Amino acid sequence: MIQVKVVKNGSIFSKIKVLGHAMYDDYGRDIVCSAVSSIVITTVNGILALDKDSLSYIVSKKGMDITVKNNDKVVQVLIRNMINLLKELEVNYPDNIQVK
Repeated sequence: MIQVKVVKNGSIFSKIKVLGHAMYDDYGRDIVCSAVSSIVITTVNGILALDKDSLSYIVSKKGMDITVKNNDKVVQVLIRNMINLLKELEVNYPDNIQVK
């Protein structure tokens, strides 16, 4: 199961951790993992295109850790959109992804 852990300070997103494998299908064929990767990487790349100093991230074999450095409204809206998309995915695949 993919675990998405969201840390907020009040209403401000500060950290997001994406860990694990969805186990929907084999590696390379897993549509849930593919969807999560697409949502997260597209959001991170979009934010960095607007402001390269607005967040940092670390990718490992376990997953991805994102630290939001900029409380800018646009950055926060894009992060909120990413979380909402991941929650929608959780509704459709509750055995494969959990957003906390």
